[in-house]
Formats: sequence, C-alpha cells, structure tokens
Amino acid sequence: MDTAKIVDRTRDLLREHYVFPDVAAALDRLLAERTPDYAAATTPVELAGLVTADLQSVNGDRHLRLKHHEEEIPEADDAAVEQGDARLFAGSMGGVPRVERLPGGVAVLELAPLLAPVEWVGEVVAAAFTLVSRAGALILDLRANRGGDPRTVALVCSYLLAEPTHLNTMYHREDESYQQFWSLPYVPGRVFGADKPVYVLTSGRTFSGAEELAYDLQQLGRATVVGERTGGGAHPRRGFTVHPHLEATIPTARAINPVSGTNWELVGVVPTIPVPAADALATAHREALAELVRRDAPTAGEAAEALAEQTS
Repeated sequence: MDTAKIVDRTRDLLREHYVFPDVAAALDRLLAERTPDYAAATTPVELAGLVTADLQSVNGDRHLRLKHHEEEIPEADDAAVEQGDARLFAGSMGGVPRVERLPGGVAVLELAPLLAPVEWVGEVVAAAFTLVSRAGALILDLRANRGGDPRTVALVCSYLLAEPTHLNTMYHREDESYQQFWSLPYVPGRVFGADKPVYVLTSGRTFSGAEELAYDLQQLGRATVVGERTGGGAHPRRGFTVHPHLEATIPTARAINPVSGTNWELVGVVPTIPVPAADALATAHREALAELVRRDAPTAGEAAEALAEQTS
C-alpha cells in the first residue's frame, strides 16, 4: 500500500472538487502535515479510519470520507457509489419494502434503504402511491433510509402537492451553477393529494437525500416530522477510487432550501414531534387518527374507534 500516493491523490481531489474551497485548503494542509503519521497504518481499513477522522475534523462533513470497501472497487469515478447503490436496491423490494394499511384508515409507506434513481424506482413508487392514495392519512417511514437521488425526492413530493413547487436548489462547485428541483405537474398512478395529513418518520440514521425529503415537506408545511433528529448530511458527494479498496467521497454541491434559505447540514432535520425512533410509528399513528377525527374526515368514525382502542 503506497500510503503517500493515496493521501496525495485524496488531497488533489479535495482541492479540485470539494464544495467549500477554503475548507479544502485547510484540509489539504492538515493531510500534508499528517502524512508521516499515516505511515503507521498497515491496512487500507486502518488508513481509511485515520484519514476520515482528519477529513471530518474541520467542519464535521459526514459525506467527506476515505471509505474502505472489502471487495475491490472499479477504477472509474462514481462507479463504487453506483455499484453499492445497485446492490442495496436489488434487495429492497424496489426501494419500497413496506406498504400497509393501519386501523383507522391510515397508510404506512416505507422508503428504504435509499431513494434510488427515478429510472430504477419510478414504477414501484407509482404503484405504492396508487395503493395508499385512498387512505385518510399517510405515514412515510424514512427511519432506515440513508439517502439518494434528489430527483426521486421530487418524484415522491409530487404525489403530495397540488401543483409544481420549488423544493430545493443545488449549488455545484465544479461549474459554479445552480440547479433547481421542482415537484412534477404529472406523475403516473394515483396521487395521495395535497390536503390529507402526512407524517414523516425519522431516526438518527436518516441521512442525506432522505433528510431532504423530510426537510422539504417540513419547510413547506406539508408534513409533520415524528421521531429523532436526523444525521445532518446536506452535501451531495461523488466517489473517486484512490486504491483498489479505498474510495474518496468528496461533496461537490450543497443544498439551498427556498423556504429557509439554508439546509440541514450538521444540525439535521429537527422533528416536529421528538420521540425515540422505535416509538415514532405508534406516535404518528395516534396523531393521524386524532387529526382525522378533528377534520371529520370520511374515515373519522373508523379513526375514532381505532384511537379509542389505543388509549383504552
């Protein structure tokens, strides 16, 4: 293992791609100073741990890592990210591992373990929303979701909003461009609609693109977030192979929410109703039932009976 070569390549990538050039310069100096110490690492996994700790020491960016892979990774840029996402997606029931109707006319739709690219997950998302569209209230479970594609965030939001809505803007350092993301005017299948109650479940594991989904809906006032404060990663990253088992993940963009003017980096998405993640579903279900009763929704009678059973 040529430690110096790996570190030098990582420094080059930081200077060229990291979304904050001033932080990249500081990290470049830090890694240069620390290179002699890295020689103590005898394996790629040890080196990954040492370098990652230093990379995250300046501004705490959790997307910024030297990531170790047990299996060899492709040499092409971003290939390791795509390979890992494809592997996760293959075992996830199309990214929608759970669709369920709870007592009282409340539906649960779990999106996990990631918000895969639209071309992978679009058909499944459309089918899932068609199934839950007739429910009185919806619970989106993101507790086990680790991130994903902002286009998929926009797709999901499109089933919950009445008209095209500005959701997020990405600033890209590499060409200093701004890319807006909007909900769509048309989606396949049946929409859930813009008026019925929506609850989003979060945990400390909810990260990146999943945080964007929770944050966008919260900032728009479209959903109540229930659970734990999320992980706090708002900087989309690219992956660069610097060794057969090491990938430098470098954030190249940052999110800007049109409502708040900022994002969830480091602070996470703060739940509207904070409860332990394990209790989030039961809490959201009770809240949804009570809201359906208050609104005298079509399922209010069934909701009242379900709520009485829970509180008896």
